Amino acid sequence: MTLRFNDFEISAVHQGDAWKICNYCIANSDRLKRFFPLTLQQNLNPTLSQLFVDKKIKQFRNNEEFLFTLKHSKTRKLAGLIYIKELNWDAKQGEYAYCIDYNLKGKGLMSEAIAELNKYAFNSLGLETLQIITHKDNIASANVAKNNNFVWQKTLLNEYTPLGETPLDMELYELYNI
Repeated sequence: MTLRFNDFEISAVHQGDAWKICNYCIANSDRLKRFFPLTLQQNLNPTLSQLFVDKKIKQFRNNEEFLFTLKHSKTRKLAGLIYIKELNWDAKQGEYAYCIDYNLKGKGLMSEAIAELNKYAFNSLGLETLQIITHKDNIASANVAKNNNFVWQKTLLNEYTPLGETPLDMELYELYNI
């Protein structure tokens, strides 16, 4: 499965991605440490990244969690990671988590990627509800939700606790396949 738009493509994580994910995580460690600490910890060196990729491929095959890479089509450089996680197959619901390379922030790239993945999630995976949970100060992430017609539902009190911080309230956005 590969989704293409502009000069970028979205693909399921695969064996050849370990080095790219390691490099991406190290280069973006300041951006990942607060909201993606586990992804960062699991990709601090190439050996850890290979274990991470092996695990994510298995989870993808088992429909437990879906990790996608966002790459520049020509250079093959990793531009971002997108998860569909917290899957509830009975409710046909999943949650997005995404991060973009610091060099590409603010260009609308993640909004376009999520638009493409929404079609895949609804049509191929059969999900009926997609969620984005973001902190109120993460304006870029809230804009991804709004740009894709996700609707704010509520504030989730003490929903997420970053390492070494007090719990944070998070904002829940949802999109329905009607």
